[in-house]
Amino acid sequence: MNYTYILKCKDGSLYTGWTNNLEKRVKDHNDGKGAKYTKSRRPVVLAYQEVFETKEEAMRREYAIKQMTRAQKEKLILGQKGDIQTE
Repeated sequence: MNYTYILKCKDGSLYTGWTNNLEKRVKDHNDGKGAKYTKSRRPVVLAYQEVFETKEEAMRREYAIKQMTRAQKEKLILGQKGDIQTE
């Protein structure tokens, strides 16, 4: 399985990524071995996840989420209609 995820960082910012091992990836972020962005914003907490069959699907979804505004991401996390197409 492949996952697209959103982390909430210590400073309140949101980080979006994809992985094929979600538990290990979140641990890596918290151990300072994840993305450069999260290294100085630890600890991070998993706020949202989606599951996909293929890496390509997860990567496309990661890109789509990264195009969203913060408000749209927060709605997605809260389970509301956050999947609004960007123009």
